[in-house]
Amino acid sequence: MTTKNTTLVANFEASPQVASDAHELHGVLRVAQGTVALVAGDSTDNDIVMLAPIPSNASITSIQIGSDSLGGSCTFNVGLYQSNGTVVDEDLYASSVADGAALAELRNEAADINTIGQQAWEDAGASSDPGGYYYVAATFNATGGTAGDMSFIIQYVVN
Repeated sequence: MTTKNTTLVANFEASPQVASDAHELHGVLRVAQGTVALVAGDSTDNDIVMLAPIPSNASITSIQIGSDSLGGSCTFNVGLYQSNGTVVDEDLYASSVADGAALAELRNEAADINTIGQQAWEDAGASSDPGGYYYVAATFNATGGTAGDMSFIIQYVVN
């Protein structure tokens, strides 16, 4: 029988103890949540719904999104944008999610599981933390064309 310690446990057991990064252990869990009413023209191909600003040093632990049926063959991606509106990666977290579903966990629908514990700037592929914020966004990649609501809950940890 073997026992494998994570870095968090190894740091805790070290003598003297080594402090782990707060976004990985004992950080503060925050939430961004809400509902946005979409009109018929808001769910066409390449339309973007900026859901929430997330600090660049935050570690996103959960992204849940649900929506009404928005018509057609509507699907959307979930990714990151810079706060100036420039796309970082529109399907970083999820690709071609079908509309008309209850809240679904999407944090790792497309993102590799080894991104768990990374900060948003690392998810974005930056070489260092630029400071500021990234927007978590839904980008439509197949047109819906009817009005409806989109709801989201984004959980993240900050230092």
